[in-house]
Amino acid sequence: MRFIMLVRASKDSETGKLPDPEVVAAVMKYREELKQAGVLLDVAALSPTAESARIRFSGGKSIVTDGPFAETKEVVGGYWLISVKSKTEAIEWAKRAPQSCGADKEWAIELRQLRELEQLEPAVTKVA
Repeated sequence: MRFIMLVRASKDSETGKLPDPEVVAAVMKYREELKQAGVLLDVAALSPTAESARIRFSGGKSIVTDGPFAETKEVVGGYWLISVKSKTEAIEWAKRAPQSCGADKEWAIELRQLRELEQLEPAVTKVA
């Protein structure tokens, strides 16, 4: 099972400010633990929304809006992509994640299971 652990952007990350060296060291150590356990598939921090674009679709047309975007609480700032045996195992890994925005700040990880293509096949057969 693949899960993505999404970390929300912060005001600091949206300005392009890098985390404190201690935070970076903790994140790198956690990344190495995931890698050594054989569950890490990918990890990345995302650039600020000022360097981004949103593409919305309406009435068969696409509308492009350049960043930055006002609400950072709804913006993903980074992720870990892991492959584990269960949701319980994914939760346990997420609980071990370092405070990527600093221990003195409130933050959250959103854990979402990826739907594999095989899971979408019943929907495709209904259309065919």
